[in-house]
Amino acid sequence: MDGLLLNAVIYLAAAVIAVPIAKRLGLGSVLGYLIAGIVVGPWGLKLITDVDAILHFSEFGIVLLLFVIGLELNPRRLWQMRWPILGLGGGQVAGCTLALTALGLSLGWSWQMALAAGLGLSLSSTAIALQPLTERSLLGTPGGRSAFSILLFQDIAVIPMLALLPLLGGVTALEGDGEAGWVGALKAVAAVAIVIFGGRFLTRPVFRLIAATGLREIFTAVALLLVMGIALLMQLAGLSMALGTFLAGVLLAESEYRHELESDIEPFKGLLLGLFFTAVGMSVDFGLLFSEPGKVLGLVAALLAIKAAILLTVARIARLPGSQIALFAFLLAQGGEFAFVLFGSAAGVGVMDSETVALLTVVVALSMATAPLLVVVNDRLIEPRFSRIETRAHDVPEDEGNPVIVAGFGRFGQIVVRLLYANGIGVTVLDHDPEIIDTLRRFGFKVFYGDATRIDLLEAAGAAKARILVIAVDSQEASLALADLARQHFPHLKIIARARDLPHAVELMNRDIPVIERETFHSALRLGEETLKALGQPAYAARKKTLTFRQHNEELLKQIHAHWGEDMDKRITLQQQARARLQQNLEADEKAQQEVRGLGWD
Repeated sequence: MDGLLLNAVIYLAAAVIAVPIAKRLGLGSVLGYLIAGIVVGPWGLKLITDVDAILHFSEFGIVLLLFVIGLELNPRRLWQMRWPILGLGGGQVAGCTLALTALGLSLGWSWQMALAAGLGLSLSSTAIALQPLTERSLLGTPGGRSAFSILLFQDIAVIPMLALLPLLGGVTALEGDGEAGWVGALKAVAAVAIVIFGGRFLTRPVFRLIAATGLREIFTAVALLLVMGIALLMQLAGLSMALGTFLAGVLLAESEYRHELESDIEPFKGLLLGLFFTAVGMSVDFGLLFSEPGKVLGLVAALLAIKAAILLTVARIARLPGSQIALFAFLLAQGGEFAFVLFGSAAGVGVMDSETVALLTVVVALSMATAPLLVVVNDRLIEPRFSRIETRAHDVPEDEGNPVIVAGFGRFGQIVVRLLYANGIGVTVLDHDPEIIDTLRRFGFKVFYGDATRIDLLEAAGAAKARILVIAVDSQEASLALADLARQHFPHLKIIARARDLPHAVELMNRDIPVIERETFHSALRLGEETLKALGQPAYAARKKTLTFRQHNEELLKQIHAHWGEDMDKRITLQQQARARLQQNLEADEKAQQEVRGLGWD
């Protein structure tokens, strides 16, 4: 117990000292944890020596990270990402594996060893890549989504990679394992089936019972039990723990307890991720680095250069914005934590010798330690060239006691704001486009720059005192996230939301938003009415038919919402029936309108 407490004190003290200093110097929190690990580890002050045990334990932070990310992605969104995951992820892994295998062959390794090294080095660190994206709220950007797609594919690809290694070890490594291979496959399928079944049918009743007790600490305990239980199940089945918990998070993404789960797990995730980065810093073998500095640093540089070149190609294929390409490449160019697992397995089946495993391990660890430095280089030298307008002090909103907050001041939101201003109603306006903000301020509008989905920004804008929140942002993801955030933290706010299309409107209806307006619906109706008049329809008849269609469409939207989770055939049948009713209503209206024509209505 004394040793455990002493180690805990050392970890916390190192983090408390190193991370704030690194943040103050602009190096980022990840690099601060890595420096802390180097200082207290075997090659620093030698306060901690059992690095492997700490590294294995701290990997649970990655498990929690992917569970929380899964909570942000419902199955429909994940299905929409299938092509980026397969296309970008598959292209990155295949390209990096081929290039790095060629590098291994050039060093005189056997093709089996070179291929095993190429597979392991093609992977990137999920934690190191996602942490900066999460801190900067960049996961919703094109670069963030592409990086996440690649990382998710890599986590999935680890499974077939591990299955391939015994084949590279030769026939002797497979003797007597034919049945075991089938058993392992069945165990993996059973484990995934259990997670899917439990996530869809068992977790909500359990959380409902626990929530009814009103004991917050028990709810936290159940949340941790869920994640740890799934991780253990996946480990017993020989699968990635992080992948299993990510799947569970996706299945719970539409649960009413999603925000509670996220808030309860967040502190544990942050601490364990910090411990993981600290353990990576401790795992750097400076003895090997000092004995063969040229070879080690050369391999690190080659790894980063090869992966960065391939990632730049992937970024251009994905048509990422120029300002995000360098960050995308730098975040994914390093080696990953799963490389340690693959190299250990390769040594176990005789594909790699212990000296090569030690060399590649230190190369991966150093590349992971280099990644935060590359992010700093991007922030200070590359990103400023694309960022024409920087964040300014006056972009922090002021709480002026306005009754209305409008998020989004584009072509939709500005009409709402101008109408409110014209009627003497105070409005606090938030938008994320600095160029639009500068232009609008020249016309006298007071608009604040920032991400409205941040709780601190909403608080500063006066959400605690305001009466109405108008959501007029362009991004559907940001719109839904803002609605969820306002519901959770400012339940008194009445939300009025803009919907870009029918699926977006249904998602908002699922959140019980009282007022939802589809952005092009009324203008399209007006244009359709003018088209009827241009075709010779009397003005009164055109207006009446337009209003009939509007009423029909609003009723259809409610029916579609009620059956949204059902299969497509059911929804098609509903629309066909509604179309028939609309035709009958319009024919009845036509007969009635014949009686009023000629009475001067037109």
